[in-house]
Amino acid sequence: QVAKDNEVMVAISNANYAQPGGMLDLWMAGVRRANVTNALIVALDDATQQHAESLGFTAYQMSLQKGVGSNHAVSGLKFRVLRPMLDLGYAVLLSDVDIITLQNPFQFLHRDSDVEGMSDGWDNATAYGYNDVRDDAAMGWARYAHSMRVFVMNSGLFYMRPTRASVDLLDRIVHRLNTEDGWDQAIFNEVIFFPSRPGYTDPGVTRRIMDFMLFMNSKVLFRQVRHDSRYESLRPVMIHVNYHPDKNARMLAVVDYYVNNKKSALQPFPDGSE
Repeated sequence: QVAKDNEVMVAISNANYAQPGGMLDLWMAGVRRANVTNALIVALDDATQQHAESLGFTAYQMSLQKGVGSNHAVSGLKFRVLRPMLDLGYAVLLSDVDIITLQNPFQFLHRDSDVEGMSDGWDNATAYGYNDVRDDAAMGWARYAHSMRVFVMNSGLFYMRPTRASVDLLDRIVHRLNTEDGWDQAIFNEVIFFPSRPGYTDPGVTRRIMDFMLFMNSKVLFRQVRHDSRYESLRPVMIHVNYHPDKNARMLAVVDYYVNNKKSALQPFPDGSE
């Protein structure tokens, strides 16, 4: 009933985010303004489901784990939520609720990879990869050892196609989250990027990094874009307030800046956090 062309946008929320005027409300308002009609909220409690439905959104309640409240705890649940959706043949655009949607993201996806994700990088090198060199002077002629480095994909905004490799990826992430005391975003990236090696075969997912100026993290916005007049006409697709703890206030400012055309809205905030 929700999916369009077998694609669905999914956000996971509990009552912590579902307060009137809170992050879930801001997320839903952005999705609605961008005319995204195939959005689903996975509610982790009755209050969240009732709140989302009262505002006209489709919500499905899934009880996965008692005592889930923190940002990272909720974040880790997403991989368990996605598995049955992929099994049913749906491609999923997973979005955390600390994201403001300004344009319909489905119009900007390439759909040529198993996983298409937002970067935590802030320029071409950090987002898309670069050659990193380590110097070991004791090696003399061979002192310079080269490596490839790319900053992580954010596990709070990615598009995943229903392929065998994607399902294998999710199973491995869930297994590690169940057996290790690890951060879900770190595990997400390790399973995607680390190669096959003795004793281990990687899931073989193909991956694409989203355009970091369109699917923008908050470091790019607050450290760079707002200070550079060249970007005045830029309209990102989605802005993820992932680098800053004062999420609600900055999300409101993003709406004022890009939707209400209040060009001073971002000025009160420091580049980083205080």
